[in-house]
Amino acid sequence: MAEYTHVGPGLPPLHGVQANALILGSFPSPKSREQGFFYGHPQNRFWPVLAAVTGEQVPDWADIEAKKRIILRHGLAVWDTIGACDIRGASDASIRNAVPNDVAALIRQLGVQAVFCNGAASGRIYAKYAEPLTHLPAVVLPSTSPANAAWSPARLQAAWGAALAPFLHADGCK
Repeated sequence: MAEYTHVGPGLPPLHGVQANALILGSFPSPKSREQGFFYGHPQNRFWPVLAAVTGEQVPDWADIEAKKRIILRHGLAVWDTIGACDIRGASDASIRNAVPNDVAALIRQLGVQAVFCNGAASGRIYAKYAEPLTHLPAVVLPSTSPANAAWSPARLQAAWGAALAPFLHADGCK
C-alpha cells in the first residue's frame, strides 16, 4: 500500500466572468497534477462525458485549450473541493487532513446557480465546508473515475446530461 503524501496546493479554478454551474471534483489525481489540468488521467471519462453532454468533440487527452473551451463556451466552472490533503496515490477514500478550497467565495463571485459534485468524496467535502455558507445544495453525480466501473459511459452521459442540461449555454453565460 502506498504511503501517505501531503499534496497541495491543488489546481486553480477554471471559469469565465460568470458561470451557471460549478462542477467540483475532490482533489486532482497524480496524473492531473502532472498535466496541470483537471481530469488528466487518460482513462478518466470526464472529458468524453462532458463533450457528449455539450455536443462538442471529445478533446485529445493532451489538448488543454480544447478542454478549457468546452467549460467556458457552456457557462461552466470547474474546481476541486480540496486544496491540499494527505493522500495515498489517487485514492479519494484515503484522503485525510483535507484543507478545503474556498468554494463558497467562488460561487458568490461567479453567480453560480447549481453545483455538481463528481463523486461522493467531493459531495461530502462540499456539504461539510461550502454548503452551509452558500445554502446551495449540490447534486452528487456518479464519478467519472476509471475506478467507477459500475457506470458505463452511456449511463454516465445520461445522468450527467440530465443534470447539467438546464444550465448549459452554447456561448457561455448570458
